[in-house]
Parts: sequence; structure tokens; C-alpha cells
Amino acid sequence: MDIRDILEKYKNGELPLEQVMSHLTSRGTEDLGFANIDTDRHHRTGIPEVIYASGKTTEQVMMIVQRMYEKGMDILATRVTTEMWEAVKMIIPGALYNPLARTISFKQKEEICGENYIAVVSAGTSDLPVAEEAAVTARFLNNKVITIYDVGVAGIHRLFSKWELIRNARVIIVVAGMEGALASVVGGLVDKPVIGVPTSIGYGANFQGLSALLSMLNSCASGVSVVNIDNGFGAACQASLINKL
Repeated sequence: MDIRDILEKYKNGELPLEQVMSHLTSRGTEDLGFANIDTDRHHRTGIPEVIYASGKTTEQVMMIVQRMYEKGMDILATRVTTEMWEAVKMIIPGALYNPLARTISFKQKEEICGENYIAVVSAGTSDLPVAEEAAVTARFLNNKVITIYDVGVAGIHRLFSKWELIRNARVIIVVAGMEGALASVVGGLVDKPVIGVPTSIGYGANFQGLSALLSMLNSCASGVSVVNIDNGFGAACQASLINKL
């Protein structure tokens, strides 16, 4: 509950003063000992607390999810395992699992902010796990999302057949491995912000995404910014903030 909800419930006699004081004094954090949930992040930054599951145990993820659910928070967990999903769905039957994106999400209320949309464009099918992470995250943040997949520079005509959808987006996320050229191609043809996401897809000299990262950072196209390798989540957060300006 936010402060307005708390005060309204107190005004209507639904919450005693002691519980109101407890809510207000503990506002902003939920300390689980091994994790400190930032319950006020959404109000402060526009991006809610999100669970990065990699490196956490299934029990830790389950406990964080349960506390967030009890607090009435929307829930997004990234880089989850199937074992984590099996545990979480027992707590929240309405949660959604995307095995390709490796995400678990749950919304208290579905909302879409306006008609402007974010386009998520991937160079190849192998880039889909990162592209799907970006798409799931952007939708979770209440954005309309259009996905355009497998339109890389090896067959550039595929890109142009979807061009109207791409150029009419408010923000464009371009996900590409190998040499990462797609971000420059798109950036040189549109008047919208382009967020490049290099992926670790590629053969040896790709260096687990380093070649794509350096290509995007060295793009001669104006208006191209770049996030870290495989960071679909970070790209979606930045795109969401731009889309809601």
C-alpha cells in the first residue's frame, strides 16, 4: 500500500493507529536478513524493485517473492531456473513464466500507458532470450511492446519489410550478437532513440559478446546508446523511462 491508501484506510476506520504507524516507520524497506527489499523504489525512480535470481537459491527467491506478494507489490524475477518457477507458482498461482526469457512476472493490475510503443528488434533467433527479457520487462513496466525478430544484416530485406512498425516506435531496442551491426543500421535510418543490446551469441572471435559491444559503442549512427552484454532488462528500463517522458 502507498501512503494515500494507508491514510484512507485509517480515515475509514479500516486500520488502527498502531498499524498505520508501523507502515509509515517501516516504509521503504522489508528486511529479510539475507535481502533488503526496496519497497519504495517505484515511487522514487519509476522502476519497481525487481529480483535478479541468478546467484540466489530457490528458497531465497521464493521468500522474496512471498514477501513482495504479501505487500501487494508487482513481481518480476529475471534469470530464473525451472526449479525456481516450480516453487513460485505454488505461492502465486497467477504468476507467468517465460522459459525463453527466463522470467517470472505477476501484476496486481494490468495497465498500459498510452498508445506509444517500444519496438524490440532482434538480429537473429539465437538472440531471442535477451530480446524476450527486454520485451517481458517493458510490458511489466506498463508499456505497449511490438517485437520484430530475426531481421539481421545477413538478410537486410527482412528488416525493411517491417520498417513501418520500427520507425513509428517511440523507442527502439536492437538486440544483436555476432558483430552487432544491426544497431548502427537501424540508428542510421530513424529519428528515435535506439538502445543497442549486444549479446554473447557468436563464434570464438565474438569473445562472448565483446565484439558486438565494441561495434555498438563505436557506431557512427547518431542516437545509439548501448547497455551491457545480454542486458535486455536494463535496455527495457531505459526505454520505459524514455517512452513515458
